[in-house]
Formats: sequence, C-alpha cells, structure tokens
Amino acid sequence: MKVIAFNGSPRRKWNTAILLSQALEGAASQGAETELIHLYDYNYKGCISCFACKLKGGKSYGRCAVKDDLKPFLEKAEQADVILIGSPIYFGAVTGEVRSFLERLMFPYLVYDANYSTLFNRKIATGFIYTMNVGESRMIDVGYDQLFKSTEMTMGRIFGTAEYLTATDTYQFDDYAKYEVTAFDEREKQKRHQEVFPKDCQKAFEMGSRLVQKISIL
Repeated sequence: MKVIAFNGSPRRKWNTAILLSQALEGAASQGAETELIHLYDYNYKGCISCFACKLKGGKSYGRCAVKDDLKPFLEKAEQADVILIGSPIYFGAVTGEVRSFLERLMFPYLVYDANYSTLFNRKIATGFIYTMNVGESRMIDVGYDQLFKSTEMTMGRIFGTAEYLTATDTYQFDDYAKYEVTAFDEREKQKRHQEVFPKDCQKAFEMGSRLVQKISIL
C-alpha cells in the first residue's frame, strides 16, 4: 500500500505540511508506505495545451508528455493507492503550484467522449487538505467550499473517490507584531492554534487512516 502526499505550500514546516504529515502518520498506522513531496522544491509548469495526451495512437496518449521536474512525480502518483494534496488558500484559490500540478495530474486521464470518462484504470482514494487564514463562516460566505467541492467531484470522477478537510483561521506568523496585520487579534489566533489546530491534526490523522482502509472496498 503506497500513500503519496504533495505539499503545495511554500512552507515546508507550517500548517499545511504539518497536517499532511499527520495524515501520512495515520496512513502509516494502517501499514501503508508513505512519502511527502514538497512541490515548491521543483521547477514545472501547468498544462501547455499540447494535447499529446489526447492524440489517437500517440506515444503519450493518456499521459502528460511534458518532460520537466514534475514528470517523475506524476509517474509515482499513477502507482499510488492514495494521493493526498495539501494547499493553503491564496487569494481565494489553491497555490499556483497546486493548480499547475492538478492540471498535469488530471487532464491526461480525461477522455473527450460523451461521458467524459477516465483512462485511469483502477480506483484509488484521494484527499485534499486546505488551510486558510479566514474563519469557517467567512470561508462559506466567499464560496471557498464550492471550489473545494468542485475539485473533489472531479478527482473522484477520475480516480475513484475523493474527500477534503479544511483548517480555518490558521496561525500565520511567529510574531504578529512584525507585520501589518491589524485585522487579526494575535491572542485569539494563538489561542485557536493551541486549542483547535491539534484537533485539525487529529482529523488529518484520521483521514489518512480512513483513506487507506477505504482502498479495500473500492
């Protein structure tokens, strides 16, 4: 059983990476082999619209033809039993690295037929972990949850099953006094980080465990 996680945050040891690590610990508790990849460590772009993955009889049919730093990780993802993707929310969306990764990961498997079927030849479990500065009510008011549900639906249709976890109102800085962030109450942020973030970590651990268990029934 192989579980691979992709950290789409530029921070290697902050909220998103911590939650992904917790999810991997949950997966490992069920006997899975795990790996964490930091997308910001690599140089790649999103889909370049070459359509080589759609060319009938082409050598890259159903595969991304672009040869860059992302290619070996797309190959790893194809062999994984569980794929986890984590991203902070920047300006109402996932980071650019995650968006580019998702384009390259999903589009080659999508068939332009009447049913928009998938070329992925088995069912695996996928999970998203999103972290954000806004609170839960604000997340819903601005429609972030609709974005998450849309991505979840697409991943589920292509790979088999998908779910997502959100961590809201996250702690951004070690020292808020150094930054122009008067919109936030540092004490409240710190309190939430101490009291709520550990619960988010537990939810991430449970997600990793659950997704591994889900493979047996797919």
